[in-house]
Amino acid sequence: MKILLNDKTILITGGTGSFGKKCTEIILRKYKPKKLIIFSRDELKQFEMSQVFSFEKYPCMRYFLGDVRDKERLYRAFRGVDVIIHAAALKQVPAAEYNPFEAVKTNILGAENIINVAIDIGVKRVVALSTDKAANPINLYGATKLCSDKLFIAGNAYVGRKDTIFSVVRYGNVVGSRGSVIPFFLNQRETGVLPITDPRMTRFWITLEQGVNFVLDCLKRMVGGELYVPKIPSMNIMDLAKAIAPECKTKIIGIRPGEKLHEVMVPRDDARKTLEFSNYYLIQPDFRFFERRFKNKNIKRVPDDFEYSSGNNSWWLTVEELRKMI
Repeated sequence: MKILLNDKTILITGGTGSFGKKCTEIILRKYKPKKLIIFSRDELKQFEMSQVFSFEKYPCMRYFLGDVRDKERLYRAFRGVDVIIHAAALKQVPAAEYNPFEAVKTNILGAENIINVAIDIGVKRVVALSTDKAANPINLYGATKLCSDKLFIAGNAYVGRKDTIFSVVRYGNVVGSRGSVIPFFLNQRETGVLPITDPRMTRFWITLEQGVNFVLDCLKRMVGGELYVPKIPSMNIMDLAKAIAPECKTKIIGIRPGEKLHEVMVPRDDARKTLEFSNYYLIQPDFRFFERRFKNKNIKRVPDDFEYSSGNNSWWLTVEELRKMI
């Protein structure tokens, strides 16, 4: 990783978000990049972030205002960049349902812009963040991220003689991220009642630091064309309610539009091309000419009927473990 990141120029799209800030913190703590560029749309968030990661304290820091929808701005921002971590997205499910074209422009057309500009400029490695909602999607956000995943995987097929490689990392809900259920429950605790969509509901959970470290590990091992899925624990929504506010009553309100009872990260239809490692799964691309990149007799293939779902997971968080994570 030191060879990969030390004295290199790294750019994080959506860098002022929860992931981007934690990723910046970890990279600055562990490595010595030549430049670390935060690329995002919100000038206020960039200003606030620059108070924590200032140029005076970290001379490698750069803050670029821009939108992944703006291809010309990407050409300017990507010049001289070695590594891109793509975290920019419109990710609120209700907002995407109500503003579908905006989600398409950012999550799909923005992905296309990043791929094309990265190839043209000669960026070496691009890793794109995905979501469990992209597996068997039932809402627009998940559908746009599935499309984005497909674009990044396919990007490896038309780089020509360039050295650019693209990979995708997919994981579940991040503990405490903005707009997630944990901050919502913490706010609702004051009312004495927690709204529960369905007591059977389960979700995958990962901490922000674990998510960042997994992405950086994948950045190191990526060969291009693969999709990485970490092995992470599941939790039941009722256990989460007990962990956050055991004194509160619960009120069942029903599953909201675009929501699933259980989330999936490796669909059954992808089992035939999924490899299992000690702490993650790797979904191979469909392109046959990529097969040589993944030839290894010691790698375990999952069964044909395998599905990695938060409902059939073998690793469950207890109430106490949830409290520690929170």
